[in-house]
Amino acid sequence: MIGTSWPKALPALVTPFTADGDFDADAHHHNIVIMMERGCRGVLVSGSTGEGPLLEPGERQDLVRGARDISSEVTVICGINAESTRQALAQIGEAVAGGADAALVITPTTVSRNRLPFVERFFGEVAEESPIPILLYTVPGVTGWVLPTDSVNRLAPHPNIVGMKDSGGEPRRLDELTDAITDGFTVYAGASRALHESGRRGAHGAITASANYALAEVSLSITGDGPAQQRLATLTKAVEVYGVPGTKFAASLVGLRPGHSRSPLTEVDSS
Repeated sequence: MIGTSWPKALPALVTPFTADGDFDADAHHHNIVIMMERGCRGVLVSGSTGEGPLLEPGERQDLVRGARDISSEVTVICGINAESTRQALAQIGEAVAGGADAALVITPTTVSRNRLPFVERFFGEVAEESPIPILLYTVPGVTGWVLPTDSVNRLAPHPNIVGMKDSGGEPRRLDELTDAITDGFTVYAGASRALHESGRRGAHGAITASANYALAEVSLSITGDGPAQQRLATLTKAVEVYGVPGTKFAASLVGLRPGHSRSPLTEVDSS
């Protein structure tokens, strides 16, 4: 179940593709094993860093199953990128078939964007029908808008909406969620530059791209280590300017096999 027993630090795991754009299951297996050897107790697959919006039908199930087959103990959260309730539930069906523990559902970004009655209805319907718990996902750097804390507080009481990943990098938002957090709503911080402060204000843990290449620093930062946060902020500032390809390049330097990205994303020039 979501709660204090869930991992503190999870990588928003990269998805490896071949040069032809096919999912590389062997590389994915390698990456899961490496992360677990480094002490990782949970992973997010098919999130923004995992190129979730670029995935094809069936690949979420493959990503989840690739982790679940390695360990029945690892916590597996599956990212959901959908514009309609129907699309979201289809993707969650894949996650369930693969053995996911929960689904991280991103805010809609097109016809429902910023129209809060539609957005809240979307999350409510998905939560009502999903056979696994869901977490809300607000990531303004990707979607271009922030899910308001008022909406989060209205959604949090639903028994199948168990938490949120907030990648906006504004820890003060957590002050407006105190009641929900007290009642067991689990918040994961997603902005590497703000983990220390997010943890201080009530975030349970961190789910970040940087955990692909700096898991130890992420783990220390979210639990209150100021120097680790400073080191992590310096590192991620250099990496994140290149987006997902930057994360993949950094991950390759520490033993992961991140593979290629799907077009239109390009590789980082190592020179």
